[in-house]
Amino acid sequence: MFLVFFLLLKVLASQNRSGKGNLKTFQCGGRCTTRCSKVGHHHQTCMELCQKCCKTCLCVPPGTYGNKASCPCYNNWKTKRNGPKCP
Repeated sequence: MFLVFFLLLKVLASQNRSGKGNLKTFQCGGRCTTRCSKVGHHHQTCMELCQKCCKTCLCVPPGTYGNKASCPCYNNWKTKRNGPKCP
């Protein structure tokens, strides 16, 4: 429990007030590879969307699913139909 709290606190502290993270764009590929590693046959689509989101938000949530609260920009970017834009 303490470890989860500590990690969440660390992620939130690494973000600026705009909700964007502080990744460099060259780091997006590696983070998105991890994020999209378990999506199966939608891997290419996941990678394209993830990298677009990362380049705008400078953040990719940890893990392969969920954890979007750690990256507000990534979490709040929606499609025209109000669905999640970022994987």
